[in-house]
Amino acid sequence: MNLSYWEIKSWFTNIDYTIVGSGIVGLSCALRLKERFPKAHILVLEKGTLPQGASTKNAGFACFGSLSEILDDLTTHSKPEVFEIVKKRVEGLHLLRKTLGDKNINYLQYGGYELFSKDDTALFEQCLSQKEDINTFLKPLFNDDVFSLKENCFGFKNIQERSIFNPFEGQIDTGMMMKALLKKAQDKGIQILNNIMVEEYQEFQHSVSVKTNLLEFSTSKLLIATNGFASQLINEHVKPARAQVLITKPINNLHIKGTFHLDKGYYYFRNVDDRILFGGGRNLDFKGEETTSFEQTELIQNTLEHLLKTTILPNIPFEIEHRWSGIMGVGNQKKAIVKPLSNNVFCGVRLGGMGIAIGSIIGNDLAELIN
Repeated sequence: MNLSYWEIKSWFTNIDYTIVGSGIVGLSCALRLKERFPKAHILVLEKGTLPQGASTKNAGFACFGSLSEILDDLTTHSKPEVFEIVKKRVEGLHLLRKTLGDKNINYLQYGGYELFSKDDTALFEQCLSQKEDINTFLKPLFNDDVFSLKENCFGFKNIQERSIFNPFEGQIDTGMMMKALLKKAQDKGIQILNNIMVEEYQEFQHSVSVKTNLLEFSTSKLLIATNGFASQLINEHVKPARAQVLITKPINNLHIKGTFHLDKGYYYFRNVDDRILFGGGRNLDFKGEETTSFEQTELIQNTLEHLLKTTILPNIPFEIEHRWSGIMGVGNQKKAIVKPLSNNVFCGVRLGGMGIAIGSIIGNDLAELIN
C-alpha cells in the first residue's frame, strides 16, 4: 500500500505507544496511558473491522466465578492465589462500571445461578458441603454470604431441584460496552485504526519497528493486548480457546431472568432482549476448540440446541436467529500474563475467559509497566 506523505505524517510518525488489539484490555491500556501521559501519541491497531477475539463476541456475563469453579481452582491453586484471582475479578468489574457507567453498558444485577444436571449429584453435594466454607472465605470481599440455595423457579428440566444462587452476579450489553469504550478512547484523542494486522516486530535500543500487512513504522513502545491470538506474535504460554454461542429469536413472555452456569460453567446462558443467549460446549472437544478460527461445529451447535429443547426451554417453541464464535486466551494458570517482554515491548494477555471481569484492570496494569 502506497501511503501519502500526509498519511504517514499524521498517523504513523512520532508514535509514543502502539497497542495491538482494540478490545477491553487494549483500550483500557490506552486510556490509562493517556491519563499518565496526556501529550503522548497513542496508536491502537486492530486487525478486524470490529474488535476481534472475544471483546464483542462474549456472552456479557459480569461474573467472578461459580461455586464449583472456585472449588476446582482450589485444587490447582493455593487459597491466597484463588482469593487474589476472585478479588481481581471483583475489582475489575467495579473499574469497568466506574469507567463507563452502568447505563452505558446496560448493567443489570439479576444474580447468577449455578445449575446441576441430574447426573451431577456428586458435584452438587460437594458444592453443598463446602458452600459455607467458601462463603466464609469470600466474606472479606463481599461482607456478606455469596452463595445460597434457590428452588428451580424457571421450569428447567433434567436438573437438580435446587440451584446455587449468587446475588452479586450481573450482566451487560457487550456491544454497548465496546461502543462506549471506543468513544471514550476517541474522545481522548487516541488513534484507532482497523483492518491492520501486525505481522512481526523488531526491537532496537530506543524503538520498535512494527511490520503490518499495510506498512512498516516505528514506535517508542509496543504493547500487545491480543489475548487469544497472542501466540501469533509472542512466545508466551497462551492457548486460543474458541467459545461457540447462539441466540434465539424473541420469545413471548420469556420468564427467565439472570445469568446461568451449567456443567462446571462449560455451558452458560442468559436472557437478553426477550431472547436466550446460550454458549459453551468447549469441553466436548477441547483439542478441536483450541483454534483461532471463528467457525462453528455441528457437534457443539447440535448439543447447544438439544440442551435448549430438553433443559432450558422445555415445551417452549423457539428459533435460532444468530450463531457466532469468540476466541479466548487460556493457559494452565488462571492468572493473566502482564509483564515486560523486553525494554520496549510489553504484554497483557491470557484472560482465561474472564475478559469482562478483568479486562479493564489488566489494561491498567499493562499501562503501569511503562516507566
